[in-house]
Amino acid sequence: MSSAKKNLSNHEGAEVPDAKPFKFGIVYSEWNYEITNSLKKAAINTLIKHGALKKNIVVKEVPGSFELTLGAQYLAEFLDLDAIICLGCVIQGETKHFDFICNAVAKGITDLNIKYNQPIIFGVLTPDNHQQAIDRAGGKHGNKGDEAAITAIKMLSLRNSFTL
Repeated sequence: MSSAKKNLSNHEGAEVPDAKPFKFGIVYSEWNYEITNSLKKAAINTLIKHGALKKNIVVKEVPGSFELTLGAQYLAEFLDLDAIICLGCVIQGETKHFDFICNAVAKGITDLNIKYNQPIIFGVLTPDNHQQAIDRAGGKHGNKGDEAAITAIKMLSLRNSFTL
């Protein structure tokens, strides 16, 4: 179904596992702060709703979405975390800057997943305009921060299914 007709934060499929045993990092961009702050708040609230302890959630801010990759790497290297959630918003403009940033961030976060063998979640909005960003940061299409938090919890549960 097209996201134009769907609240993306309605979680389908398996129940969300308990997040209590895990430690989470959230790194978010200060660029497009109205949007990214909403994503951050939703991610924190969703983690807590599913059992994460507030003391086990570390939040750090980076200047822009391009810096999310290095911010996530710092969290992975310097802190004992189970999963890291990257939140940002890059709005399409009139130049290729959008494409370069989006591609670099997606590849960077993917590479970190492999490098650290750890869930590092891509919660970056890439809308065509500001209204689409609002719609996905608590508006009519839900909140991508919720989705990113759920993804982190589910990926940790998947990892643990192989180690137990």
